[in-house]
Amino acid sequence: MTSGLTERNRAKADRHSALLHEAALLFAERGFSGVSLEELGAAVGVSGPAVYRHFANKQALLGEILVRVSERLLAGGREVVSTDAAPGHALEELVRFHVDFALSDADVIRVQDRDLASLSDDDRHTVRRLQREYVELWVGVLAQLHPERSASDLRVRAAACFGLINSTPHSVRGLRGAPADSTVRGILESMAISALTA
Repeated sequence: MTSGLTERNRAKADRHSALLHEAALLFAERGFSGVSLEELGAAVGVSGPAVYRHFANKQALLGEILVRVSERLLAGGREVVSTDAAPGHALEELVRFHVDFALSDADVIRVQDRDLASLSDDDRHTVRRLQREYVELWVGVLAQLHPERSASDLRVRAAACFGLINSTPHSVRGLRGAPADSTVRGILESMAISALTA
């Protein structure tokens, strides 16, 4: 009996994860308002109403996608800065981490850029808070490299760097003869470090 419950729980968790993954793809392609519950369910082989077994509504699904990715970014950034590396090395590792994120989660970045306003107030506040904390990790490292610059100056630099890194993977994939991710990674890392240390 326990084994049956465990398998059922595992299957439910797998379906939950699949819904998050497929929803991110569909929202990135068509926008939050352009995707129906029926389409979300069909993407993972269930009916539209079956989606309610996993999420209260479509907005809750969007909220989990964006809150989760913001939590993952913050946790990864904290792990980088917790190593007590020299500031220059810590900055390189933050850039490397963020580039990896942008290359692997280009769809989620697109969803956030376009559909953040579609979140519930609570989820939007959570995402914004997590993002601010992530920015401050970068500001803390940049402040060690540029002690003469104000915190607001460093926040602008960090935001500009995120813009460069976040927008490029999606843009590049639309180019004819698009380079491999490994090539894009090297270009982004070198450009970001050059901009942040200039």
